[in-house]
Amino acid sequence: MRIILPKNACATVAHRLAALDPKLAVELYEHDAALNILEKIDPQRAGNLDAWLVPHRESEALLAQAHSALDVIVAGAPQAVTLHPAAQSREVWLRYRGLAFARWDDGRVFFGINDANEELTPASRPALKRILHDLEVHRHPLASDTRHSLHRAQPERWLESMVREDITRVDALLDQRFVYAQVLANAGGEHGILDLLTVTRSGRLAIIELKASEHIHLPLQAADYWLRVRRQLQSGEIARYGYFPGVALQQAPPLVYLVAPALRFHPATDDLLNCLSTEMEIVRVGLAESWRRGLPVVMRQ
Repeated sequence: MRIILPKNACATVAHRLAALDPKLAVELYEHDAALNILEKIDPQRAGNLDAWLVPHRESEALLAQAHSALDVIVAGAPQAVTLHPAAQSREVWLRYRGLAFARWDDGRVFFGINDANEELTPASRPALKRILHDLEVHRHPLASDTRHSLHRAQPERWLESMVREDITRVDALLDQRFVYAQVLANAGGEHGILDLLTVTRSGRLAIIELKASEHIHLPLQAADYWLRVRRQLQSGEIARYGYFPGVALQQAPPLVYLVAPALRFHPATDDLLNCLSTEMEIVRVGLAESWRRGLPVVMRQ
């Protein structure tokens, strides 16, 4: 197979080629439109994308700074509201069953479903209470109006919040004490599919990729993240940056779990999985369509 891409556009593909079965014969080329020539690319040289670990201590420090300002909001719905530090932007986001509705930024709190740009003041506090009331009514597993925009918004984030709440529903071997999100920062932009990093009870890293609808790129994006995490594991930076304290991490390549509603895996998923390196151990976890009501697993293979 020969893959031809525009000039200076091959970095992501070159990176992911390292996760393919080495028996596959794949060549990568870039097309220079100005000169109308093809240049063969060495994937090992072109696939070194910038990605670095976010120090866990930075995330913990952000949460500590925002603690006093956000506790009163969380107390209004402790079972539904979660805090999500964003070390790169120095913000802490509040999510209601995965849906962002407020953020802390340098001592100030802003809220709003779409943009979170209205500052929280004594005068605006009733507006925040109305938002929380609407979320409680419509973003509930047993909500009567399942077509409401608040119920349907950001389903992957809702799924993420449920998985983080009980990681053992994905696999009983996983350690509920350690579930991290957004541990890697990428110079080239966001990863695209929600991912969680956790560990088994025996100390083997595990990647969980989440999707609530069909997505043909799910296996390859999982492979992309697997390559990055494996590199950080081999360098020893995962432990040095404060992740999994007290756990003796195995040097075995991370496990990968693909989690989605069972009927929402793309038809090409099996073919793509068959093209990946045998070093990647991948488990597909299929959920019932009613996953919002408790993550019922109907398939694990």
